[in-house]
Amino acid sequence: MNTHLSILSEVKAGNYRTLARALTLVENDIAPADLILKNLDSQSAKVVVGITGPPGAGKSTLVNAITNHFTAKSQRVAILAIDPTSPFNFGSLLGDRIRMASQFNNPNVFIRSLATRGALGGISAKTIEMVDVLKVSNFDLIIVETVGVGQSEVEIAGLADKTIVVLVPESGDEVQNIKSGLMEIADCFVINKADREGADTFANNLKKIVHQGIKTLPVIKTVADKKLGIDELCKWISKPIKRSNQRKEFLFAEKAWRLIQNQKMIDVDKKRLREDIQAALIKADFNVYQFAADFAKKS
Repeated sequence: MNTHLSILSEVKAGNYRTLARALTLVENDIAPADLILKNLDSQSAKVVVGITGPPGAGKSTLVNAITNHFTAKSQRVAILAIDPTSPFNFGSLLGDRIRMASQFNNPNVFIRSLATRGALGGISAKTIEMVDVLKVSNFDLIIVETVGVGQSEVEIAGLADKTIVVLVPESGDEVQNIKSGLMEIADCFVINKADREGADTFANNLKKIVHQGIKTLPVIKTVADKKLGIDELCKWISKPIKRSNQRKEFLFAEKAWRLIQNQKMIDVDKKRLREDIQAALIKADFNVYQFAADFAKKS
């Protein structure tokens, strides 16, 4: 029987089969997941790049192009692709691996899909834990592609060392959203599908906005399916990270917050909650606040 130390040893050695097993243990809270996590190096210098943005922006195609760039240089890339969990049947399509089929036989690429498990911005406690397990292995780059659903995209700030926000020329009014949220967490803006009409105008408007902030952010135009702009983007990704102690404290505080939140909610069964709500709604004197208080006592 493998111990947590032997599992970690194999993961560090680059055994992808053992890595996949370790991620499954952690994702499903199967022993010795707890011991694996508690023996990780939280100060690992491995770079985690978060890629977020609205649906349809071409994030998966962009990730595929970035991966091809780095693997062509014999570098190892891990991809954690996050799909939203249905609020109705609690299922998830986990379809990103289908769009990255060309990477399946590449020995330098490891792809894992993960459901959001109800986390609105795509970042659950499991995401944090699984990324930290990936950081133990021998990857040169770790990419987290998260579902983009608006303001909740800011949640990736607590996970990634570098955050790329992907937009398209048609984004238009979303520039207002950038002012009110994404500006604080973005390290780079990518305008994908830049061969479409209005791309240059949108890029110029975006540059004017980002140059008004405290930090000047790069705005890079790409056409991911044609590999245009990918070299420039990957050059930026490869640049050394300059993080202040304040930023480091923020990242770990965000991580700790999610982990603590998850522990506090671990006994709450959402399916049972739905069933109890269904029964409670029949009563004429139903009150959601009283229901929540009673449910919490039972959990």
